Amino acid sequence: MAKKTKKSQIYSALEVANICGVVNQTAINWIKAGHLKAFTTPGGQFRVYPEDLIAFMAGRGMEIPEDLKKAAGQFKNNTVLIVDDDKTLNTVIAKYISKNHEELNVLQAFDGFEAGAITAKEKPSFVVLDLDLPGVDGFALCKRLKEDTSFGNPKIAIVTAIKEEGLEQKVKDLGADYFVEKPVNMEQLDSWVVEYMIN
Repeated sequence: MAKKTKKSQIYSALEVANICGVVNQTAINWIKAGHLKAFTTPGGQFRVYPEDLIAFMAGRGMEIPEDLKKAAGQFKNNTVLIVDDDKTLNTVIAKYISKNHEELNVLQAFDGFEAGAITAKEKPSFVVLDLDLPGVDGFALCKRLKEDTSFGNPKIAIVTAIKEEGLEQKVKDLGADYFVEKPVNMEQLDSWVVEYMIN
């Protein structure tokens, strides 16, 4: 509900085509095929919200214009999600980031299902993700968050106690951006948050 109040700017199929550097019919084909989320006006014209266009473009590696990011308003928001079933560690990380960066909105999830629901609703720009989770494990969640552009393509920092040869490469192949073994180096983790969220 709150999300819809942010959607003041919308684009026609022709405007989408111009932004993406294609002809109008190509944009219409993307919409009709279900690749690009859109709605139809009472007059039968397609309209696209900026965050849906951004998700589509990001998923295809297209360069996203700055004015489109501004129109979306929430493409890179101030939300960080901590996902770990170890409630103590989860809270320690959340408090550490909150204390250092009061401007950030830090959320917590304690299993994969809860993380998926929060991510779908809040679209955090940065996710700290444990791998060994009840419900949906961190491997599946990482893959899903990176493959499904509706989640907004957050940066993902893996934190794990799993000792396995080649694990870092394995999770990076799933789309993870950062990797750190437990016990978590808080300064390292915080530097990644700063690198992406603050700078």
